Amino acid sequence: LAKQFEFAEDRATLSATNMSHSKQKLFSSMNIAILVAALGYFVDVYDLILFNVVRWQSLEDLGLTMEQQTQTGVWLLNLQLIGMLLGGVLWGVLGDLRGRRSVLFGSIILYSLANFLNAGVGATSGPLAFMGGFDAITTYGILRFVAGVGLAGELGAGVTLVAEISSRHGRGIAVTLIGAVGVVGAIAAGVVNEFTGWRMSYAIGGVMGLALLALRFAVFESGLFDAMKGESSNLARGLLPILKSWTLALRLIKVVVVGMPIWFTLAILVGLAPKIASEMGLSPTPKPGHLVALFYSGAIFGDIASGLLSQRLKSRKIPIGVFMFGTTVACALVLLLGPRSAAWYGAATVVMGFFSAYWIVVITTASELFGTNVRATVTTMTPNLIRASAVPVTILFTAVANPLGAVGAAWLSGGLCFALAAIALWRLPEPFGRDLDYYEK
Repeated sequence: LAKQFEFAEDRATLSATNMSHSKQKLFSSMNIAILVAALGYFVDVYDLILFNVVRWQSLEDLGLTMEQQTQTGVWLLNLQLIGMLLGGVLWGVLGDLRGRRSVLFGSIILYSLANFLNAGVGATSGPLAFMGGFDAITTYGILRFVAGVGLAGELGAGVTLVAEISSRHGRGIAVTLIGAVGVVGAIAAGVVNEFTGWRMSYAIGGVMGLALLALRFAVFESGLFDAMKGESSNLARGLLPILKSWTLALRLIKVVVVGMPIWFTLAILVGLAPKIASEMGLSPTPKPGHLVALFYSGAIFGDIASGLLSQRLKSRKIPIGVFMFGTTVACALVLLLGPRSAAWYGAATVVMGFFSAYWIVVITTASELFGTNVRATVTTMTPNLIRASAVPVTILFTAVANPLGAVGAAWLSGGLCFALAAIALWRLPEPFGRDLDYYEK
């Protein structure tokens, strides 16, 4: 009996030890996934913002006149946005069909190579001189489109994977870390370009992405996705369930509309700052590149604050509402205090960046509101559809800018964005703490 007791005690100790090792392994895997997703988003934001920072300088170096730079710059930006829209669907569906991990590999390879080759557009010397044999502007456009496709998958796949392997009450913190690290990429893009120039900035982005690729081999696939593959081989996945269900489609639209004010601030009050500030009578007008840096300086702290507030209140909707209201006030400050000086315009932009940083809470909400069989599709499409919402907003701004003026057009287009976003938020269900182990039929 004593020997049996000793054996049972040893077996219990061994079981406890194995359980402890399993927990340590799970914790380590989760940390690696968060690190990889955060660094991937850093490179993603770096490239996304880098193009806006260097496009005028790069097009001037390629021999374009000021008028040609404006037209070509818009064309290149549109190509990148189209690539991101298509990539959002492509990578999202692939994430639900082949796994979240596959998207993390494919997306970073694509946009890293596109970035690296972008450094050689129109080059006549150096290791990328062979790129000079192609038409520079056409090649630039193709690479921006390819980069857009690649960039589209990074955030959605990372958030989906981290959300599915985290606890239901702790996933908000994990995703907040991804957002906070990623936003630093915007500041890095401006700093790197100041010291290196546009060609080296593109090359550095490509090298960073390819270096990160090695770390991704340590990432494990989501257990929820593996379970879905084994249990529901006939379950419809990806985009099809959303297209077949008006309820799911409307839910996705509401999540996207909630995020629209974020890109109103970037596309109009930051991107078109010279036009708006000029009408205000400011001279010199604030530079968009400097405003981008100020905006994201505020966004770094706003990302952390919105994520922590969400965890503290155990809600996604309330923090989004608080930060959306703060963004409304900040936009009003830009338009009311901006005429005083470029410094006031910049200071209000920092506040606007802080409150606009409910972005990562919106993406987390998207991942929690949909089942495992469509989660990657929705979470990947959402940020790209929000970015693309800048297109109709800028069209509206341009259409009313002549009769109302740039400032009046900003008030009108911004007011409409915030009104629609408030209605959409009111109609969304609260997803905090939801168990993610379910499917959409």
